[in-house]
Amino acid sequence: MGNTILAPLVTLVLWSFVMWAWLYATRIPAMIKGRIVYDPNRPAEEFHASLPASVRWKADNYNHLMEQPTLFYAVVLALALLGAGVGLNTTLAWIYVGLRIVHSFVQALVNVVLWRFAIFMIASVVLLILAVRLAMVVVI
Repeated sequence: MGNTILAPLVTLVLWSFVMWAWLYATRIPAMIKGRIVYDPNRPAEEFHASLPASVRWKADNYNHLMEQPTLFYAVVLALALLGAGVGLNTTLAWIYVGLRIVHSFVQALVNVVLWRFAIFMIASVVLLILAVRLAMVVVI
């Protein structure tokens, strides 16, 4: 198939929904246990501060999956549309997705910032390489 790069894109989209489910699977029981009622008139920070840190980590990660990966989606879709969604580009896309999934587990389970940062930086470099490879396809 000419656009194997779409498989990692779909995988990251589905992983985002896994994190979405995980955040609610931990948030709702924590809210019930702590008798926390969301008040839309209070700042969101107060609501988040009332949740245990380990519960907030899942939501934080879900939010992170809505940030930089949007660039990944754009780059991957452009590569696919330009017929360059195979070979090394697909491998790089899978590496990026794998790193983002590892990042999710680190943040959701132990939240060691140094580990998260290292994984994020490596993933960012992979995404940068993909973006440069896209630029080369567009320019050449």
